[in-house]
This record gives sequence, structure tokens and C-alpha cells, in this order.
Amino acid sequence: MTIGLLLTLAALAVVDSASFGTLGVPVFLLLAPDRDRVPRLMIYLATVALFYFAVGVALMLGLSAALENLGDALQSRPAYWVQLVAGVGLFALSFRFDPKRQRERGGPERRFDIRRGGPWAMVLLGLTAGLLEVATMVPYLAAMGFMTASGLPVARWVPLLAAYVIIMITPALALLALRGVAGAWLEPILQRLRAWMSRNAVSAVGWTLAIVGFLIARDAAYYLFFR
Repeated sequence: MTIGLLLTLAALAVVDSASFGTLGVPVFLLLAPDRDRVPRLMIYLATVALFYFAVGVALMLGLSAALENLGDALQSRPAYWVQLVAGVGLFALSFRFDPKRQRERGGPERRFDIRRGGPWAMVLLGLTAGLLEVATMVPYLAAMGFMTASGLPVARWVPLLAAYVIIMITPALALLALRGVAGAWLEPILQRLRAWMSRNAVSAVGWTLAIVGFLIARDAAYYLFFR
């Protein structure tokens, strides 16, 4: 386990923490006018965290098995060239989520809103958000790949995975704590953040793809040209 790996995982977790499921939905829940918003938000975040952790364990076990079967093939120069191309491809794909281009093409402006619900509704909302983001959890998939390629034993990648998930939900928990301490001061900021995220949910996907594509391409370039 190297410092570079830890920094890469931390960077990917920070990117994941700004996704719509881990930050956007909590902001909407924080702005609910009733008194039950705190337990509802905690149930939602716990559901998202457990879902991501379970998916991560399944991915790590599957990737570990694949690594054992494929062996050195995944760490060969052709494999790193594929990784480099994939990283560059993700970076290039991110530009398709530019809202300016969507407006130029006459695409509709997409916004998001959420309704209130009870505890089971929050569990369902958390599972739904997790399932919807499975196909786009590029930072998470990249983190699994980096940990698997590093050959970490279960006793090391399990706490790393747990730390990753905790970092993912930390910004939402920090906003919850701030709202409890300085609710009146934070309220207009949350309202502006809510409006901004409802307008820019699509462009956030583009930024995620760009950052993850860069990290994947950088890792491959290091092994191809500098190691």
C-alpha cells in the first residue's frame, strides 16, 4: 500500500462525494420544512453507504478472482495501453455533457426535485439512487481497479473500502451538522446550492468523467512511459 494509492483513492472518494446521489439528494432533504428531515437524511445516507459498500465487496471479490485467472496479462503493456485509451476516452466523453453544447443543440434544460417521505421511502430512495448510479459510478469502479491491481489482501482493502464510503458521505454529514449549528445562516446557501445542482446535475457527470479519465490515463502513462 503506497502513499500514491491512498491519495488516488482519496481523490476518487472526494469526486464520488460530490455526485448527485451523495450530495445533491441530501441537499434537497436538508431543505425539507418539517422536523423529520434529520432522521430521514441519516436513513438515506446509511442506505447509500451500505449499498456502495456491498457493491464494492462484490466487485473486489470478482476483480480479485479475475486477476488470479488472468495473471500477468492485466499488468502487461498491452493492458496498460487499453487503460490509457479508456482514460483518454472517458476524458473526451466528458465534453458531451457540457450544458452549453446541450443548449446549442436545443436540448431541454433538466432539473430535479424530490418529495418528502417516511423512513421506508428514504431506504427506497437510497437504493434507487445507488442503482441509478451503478452504471455511472466510474470513480468507484476505478478505485476498485486500483486496489485490485495493487494486490491488497482482504484485511487491507476492506477498511480502505469502508473509509472510501465514509469519505463519500462526509460532505452531506458536514452540511447536516452546519445546519444544526447555523441553520438561519446556512439556509440561503443551501437554497442556492439546491438551485445550482438542479440545473447542473448533467454537467456534474461530465466533470466526474473528466477527473476519473485523467486519473486512469495518468496511472497507465506512468507504467508505460516513466516506470
